[in-house]
Amino acid sequence: MARAAVLAWLLSTMLVSIDIAQGYGINWGSMMTHPLPPKKVVAMLKENGFKKVKLFDAEPSMMDALAGSGLEVMVGIPNDKLSELASDYGSAKAWVKHNVTSYLYDGGVAIKYVAVGNEPFLSSYNGSYVKTTYPAMKNIQKALYDSSQEVGSKIKVTTPFNADVYHSKSDKPTDGEFRQNIRDIMVQILGLLKQAKSPFLVNIYPFLSLSQNTDFPREFAFFDGSGKGVDDGNIHYDNVFDANLDTAHYALKKEGYSDVEIIIGEVGWPTDGGRDANVKLAQKFYDGLFKKLAKGEGSPLRKGSVEVYLFSLFDENSKSIAPGDFERHWGIFRYDGQPKFPMDINVKGQNQMLKPVKGVEMLDKQWCVLNSDVRNLSKAMKEKDYACSNADCTSIKNSSSCSFLEPSDQISYAFNSFYQSRNQSVEACNFNGMGTKVTQDPSKADCLFPLQIESSATNLVALSLSTGLMLLMSFFILM
Repeated sequence: MARAAVLAWLLSTMLVSIDIAQGYGINWGSMMTHPLPPKKVVAMLKENGFKKVKLFDAEPSMMDALAGSGLEVMVGIPNDKLSELASDYGSAKAWVKHNVTSYLYDGGVAIKYVAVGNEPFLSSYNGSYVKTTYPAMKNIQKALYDSSQEVGSKIKVTTPFNADVYHSKSDKPTDGEFRQNIRDIMVQILGLLKQAKSPFLVNIYPFLSLSQNTDFPREFAFFDGSGKGVDDGNIHYDNVFDANLDTAHYALKKEGYSDVEIIIGEVGWPTDGGRDANVKLAQKFYDGLFKKLAKGEGSPLRKGSVEVYLFSLFDENSKSIAPGDFERHWGIFRYDGQPKFPMDINVKGQNQMLKPVKGVEMLDKQWCVLNSDVRNLSKAMKEKDYACSNADCTSIKNSSSCSFLEPSDQISYAFNSFYQSRNQSVEACNFNGMGTKVTQDPSKADCLFPLQIESSATNLVALSLSTGLMLLMSFFILM
């Protein structure tokens, strides 16, 4: 019976493969306090014509929602699991059983890739995952084959790498090579990928090239060809996306793996949280990207269509902001499932809003703001700092969408962010008597004061416990 189910799954994935190859993929993360209902998200993805989705973990509710959808899935393994999977084959076998083969029933999940780790060789990780990534990849691949030959040959193991795994000393793609401190292990991984006919995944971010280097030519981050660009022999690069992608191609070529396919695991532009992170530039970037991809020309070095996963689906208000405040604002949809800006995703010459997530239940239309009677803003600022240390305030910081607000309004924004994250509980709008609830939307211009979605039962319990703990601590402090 199990073998018959796997064969049925293999047939279903082959039947949809022709259609799938034509669509974009998108990254679907879950690092938010109030995730949207997965089944409603899947319905939205299908309505908008997305064919592929990339997950960062095998989250059961997401996997269940994807069952029977026909969407091609890349399921991820977080970096914190790499050590166990590398050292214990039994753990790898158990992971595959619970997160892959259990979903390969007739009408199940169309899993095509397993992404082992996420940017594990990122320079800022200081080598934390260098020794465990390759062994974990080998164990997961072996576990797939051990489950059945059909599954092992159909589902490919790969790892999404940040583009900092390679570089060019001259800034010309032809000088592309892997970082010396990881070169040997990258060659081993490439050998594994070639043997398994798996792709090399790389995340390319023109936004980061622009935001992290004040001397970077702005137009080189986009696709309209108006920038100075880079000349490399007879090839002129007028955008950093192509230059970065061909740097990767040359790095693979130098190690003898030019025949390994390269897939773009992440590419996108944030809409808030920094100088160049805004809706206008995001729309400009995506418009150029879609037009480029629609031509199917590939890069100057490697012609042909390029498989791409957009980053990302939703804003995630619980992500680390160590790289920058923009980390919580990569979504092409807001936290509530509403599209942010018109897109010409099918390159038909007409920008249109994507279809939103339907049937999203919102909390009551009420917000928490600074009481207008408060005159001593210095005390209120302390409450603001507390709110921002426990909720997302990135939109009022450093050239963000709400940074223009007056100090009192910024305090209101912080109060409301905390209040909404706590499901509008009465206690969450106290702030030592300085907070008050209002029913008129306090949003101003492009600065949105969020109104939170209905939380799942799990989140409600967790947040109620945290609120209760906060009150208990306040009681002992007063004593």
